[in-house]
Amino acid sequence: MGITDPEDDPTILLVLTDGRPPRIFFQLVPESKRVKNRVHLDLGAADAATEVKRLCALGATVQAERGDWITMQDPDDNEFCLMRS
Repeated sequence: MGITDPEDDPTILLVLTDGRPPRIFFQLVPESKRVKNRVHLDLGAADAATEVKRLCALGATVQAERGDWITMQDPDDNEFCLMRS
């Protein structure tokens, strides 16, 4: 497809801020999750091991580890990935 860099990928939204973290809002909907998430978050952490422990203490679980990515699931079964720096 000619995409050689994530910056060229039209499916990626990069949120740039003026030093403040981005704000993400979540809204409850009456429908249950079917198969895939409507939104998938890829998060970065300076210390992935410490962040995994923190997230697990909050109710998340590790689903898989692949190279630089740790796939996790929140208590509502939504998947997200944590990237090792």
